[in-house]
Amino acid sequence: MSFVAMLLAVTLAVTGCGSGDPSSAPTSAGGKQKVSFLIFPSPNLPESYWKAQVALVTKTHPDLEVELVAAPSESERNDYAKQLAASGQLPDVQIGMQDLIALEPSLEPWTEEELKDFLCPTCGAVNGKVLQLPANTQTIPNVFYNKKLFAKAGIEAPPKTYAELLATAEKLKAAGITPFVSGGAFVTSQPWTAILATDLYAKTPDWMTKRRQGAVTFAAPDMKAATQKFADLAAKGYIDKRQIGQDYPKTQEAFLAGKGAMYPMGSWFAAAADQSEMKADIGVFAWPSDDGSLHLPAYTGGGLSVSATAKNVAAAKRFALAFQLTKENLDASVKADALFPAIKGYTPPSGTGPVFKSVYDLWQQALAQKATVAPFGWEAGDTAMVPGMQGKFWSAAQDLVSGEKNVDQVLSFLDTEWEKSG
Repeated sequence: MSFVAMLLAVTLAVTGCGSGDPSSAPTSAGGKQKVSFLIFPSPNLPESYWKAQVALVTKTHPDLEVELVAAPSESERNDYAKQLAASGQLPDVQIGMQDLIALEPSLEPWTEEELKDFLCPTCGAVNGKVLQLPANTQTIPNVFYNKKLFAKAGIEAPPKTYAELLATAEKLKAAGITPFVSGGAFVTSQPWTAILATDLYAKTPDWMTKRRQGAVTFAAPDMKAATQKFADLAAKGYIDKRQIGQDYPKTQEAFLAGKGAMYPMGSWFAAAADQSEMKADIGVFAWPSDDGSLHLPAYTGGGLSVSATAKNVAAAKRFALAFQLTKENLDASVKADALFPAIKGYTPPSGTGPVFKSVYDLWQQALAQKATVAPFGWEAGDTAMVPGMQGKFWSAAQDLVSGEKNVDQVLSFLDTEWEKSG
């Protein structure tokens, strides 16, 4: 069985049994308009979540019949979607991702009228076209920390400068506590993204645009200096290279089990944190800069896109917009994935947990101070890495932590792969 065929075998049907072809007939026997929907189950958003949210939409749009197509894991989402697109099997609606957005002719643009309810209607645009709904804001990363482990190491407050962060890590290590929880896929790269926010993007916010233009390279001094900081965290033993073999769910479990004191991770972790027994013992701070100034990486996008080859583009768009604008769906996304819906007039529901409130307040603080920057490696559209580079960035982070490559080798690798991708 081929890779694509094997993955399609995990298709889930919301109504009835799913067909082997997620872009099958546009209408069912009952005359309903069929829409296939590619999803990526994760610890925060299991298959049951997607079924429930789709059911909310079809309740108010009973003429729609939605079929879910599930990727096997969060870490394989890009490759899975690209293989479906390459084989002509891309479902009608997908959760937006940079590697798909780059396939501009494959996706249907959203119109100004369709985007009127979104706070940042042009976020993630590609050549002036918005190909995924700019539905949510996420901060990537925050630093979640275990208050009890900090106290055990004699640390009274979270660090405010980078020097204090290093001192905090050293105290934790001396107390026999792993300073940073790490892991496979994108998790290892989170401290690197944080350092690039404070040391690169804070000074050169258009760095990625310049890289696309060929005006800078990964081997440039400012990038090298920031990358050396990341490599030094591993060299000092603050990031345990033995952890990079564990997958994303395991890293989350490790932090919640007290197997490390700090967890650099996107704001979505707040959802799992608030469902844990230790939610009252989890604090949040922004990765500190050298001088203590605030620079919080934030990304707006992540919404749904529609395949240009969908059998019924109008029905697919109607489903996608309803999914992103239904109040109950937005509230569910806040509770399940700690998203910040970027929808006009929206406010989070009452009763959110303490970790979400801390993350949300930190984002609001950064907005008030105009202290948000792009999250390196997570941008979308014309301000993002070229297609295929996000995975290379993640693997380069693992090579640095494991010691497989030094800083110069990693930066040379990224420049070489960039030229291949471009």
